[in-house]
Amino acid sequence: MHFSVHKKIRLGFFIAFTVIIAASVFSYLVAKNLLDNAGRLNHAIEVSKRLEVITRQLKEAEAAIRGYNLTKDSSFLDPSMAERSNRIEKEYQLLRKITADNSVQQRHLDTLRQLLAIKYQQLKLGGEKSAQLNQLSSVKEGERSMDLIDNKVRDMIKIEENLVQEKSELFHFFAVMWVPMIFISSLVAIIIGIYSYITLTREFRLQLYIESRMKSYQRDLQQNISLLNKTNQELEQFAYVASHDLQEPLRKISTFSDRLQMKYKEQLPPDASQLIERMVSAVSRMRVLINDLLIFSRAGRITPESITRVDMNQLLQEVLSDLEVTLEEKNALVKYDQLPVIEGSDTSFHQLFQNLLANSIKFASPDRRLEIQIHHQLLTGKELGMVKESQWDDTFCRISLEDNGIGFDQAYAERIFLIFQRLHGISEYTGTGIGLAICKKIVDSHNGFIQAYGIPNEGATFVVTLPLKQKQAHPDLKA
Repeated sequence: MHFSVHKKIRLGFFIAFTVIIAASVFSYLVAKNLLDNAGRLNHAIEVSKRLEVITRQLKEAEAAIRGYNLTKDSSFLDPSMAERSNRIEKEYQLLRKITADNSVQQRHLDTLRQLLAIKYQQLKLGGEKSAQLNQLSSVKEGERSMDLIDNKVRDMIKIEENLVQEKSELFHFFAVMWVPMIFISSLVAIIIGIYSYITLTREFRLQLYIESRMKSYQRDLQQNISLLNKTNQELEQFAYVASHDLQEPLRKISTFSDRLQMKYKEQLPPDASQLIERMVSAVSRMRVLINDLLIFSRAGRITPESITRVDMNQLLQEVLSDLEVTLEEKNALVKYDQLPVIEGSDTSFHQLFQNLLANSIKFASPDRRLEIQIHHQLLTGKELGMVKESQWDDTFCRISLEDNGIGFDQAYAERIFLIFQRLHGISEYTGTGIGLAICKKIVDSHNGFIQAYGIPNEGATFVVTLPLKQKQAHPDLKA
């Protein structure tokens, strides 16, 4: 399977982009985990700090009671046990707030609350100056209570340490994966970058080579066009001169045959007279053919000076006026729309529609009255679907000329526009087979299109599509 350069580069950049996105996601997870780990560590430190403060204050209060019991010095009871208990309570409430999102720690704090209540009671009793208590039993109860509190504090600290350990292990996993991911993504990006640079450089050199070859081809093409134009001009001059020179021997043949018939008509046998008549008929057809060839050689030859705005309605009326006699002979009915103004050669357009109408008249059906309908439609190049993308915004006029004549087989739709191509014998219908070839040449010279559609014994339709405005850079518009 072959991939173009653009597809390869697009695929490479897609892979690089995907790898970079994956590396970015991993980096985000690592950074997030690092922050979570730092937050969890700070949380554990904060919980441990509050627990240590509580245990320290409890131990300080217990030491103060022992000092008072030993020395009876009231300074040991300053601050009072109630104040110390309030401080411990504040620390406890702050600790409960810090661990609000951990149900396990909250349950431990509930147990710690019960132990602290017992300890508060012991501190309150131990701080009374008039209390007569068994000092030994009081010390033992205090130690047991403090041991329980220390155990609970250690349990809570252990829970925080376990959470920190879990976060550290997850962070370690992402940290281990992050380094190879960054390395692989960087390596892939570098490889794709080098590949893209090499590919683009190669493509750029290929483009330069193609441009140089295109310029060379353009120069050769321009030379060939100039040579072709020169050859066409020479051929047209040759056709004109040859056709003009051929008229002289034809005139002589026609003159001598007329004199021969007039002077020796009575002396010629019947078969000789028939031969002379055939010769005269052939000369007449030869003259018509030469004239048509001259017309064909000149058809479609337009220059920028010959391009004007042609009122197609007025032009059509002039054509109908020229064909008035033949239309009356066929009892033809012509209906047409109001046509727009189209840029082009007035003479060429006149010849185009005259040939198309003459073709419909020539091939009229003997079984019915000839009817010719001419309609038009304005379309953009994009709607037309037959032009280059650069002409999609141009406006075109599609003119259809429909008749109810004898029609033709659609298989011959392209052939009828070729020169000297006839679908009927010369004995059936007169003509040289050049008229429709002239029409195509005129339409082509105006950057248009012509198509033919026919149904035998039903009629034919000729569709002429012309741009409303001629491009000034048309290759045929040369002075």
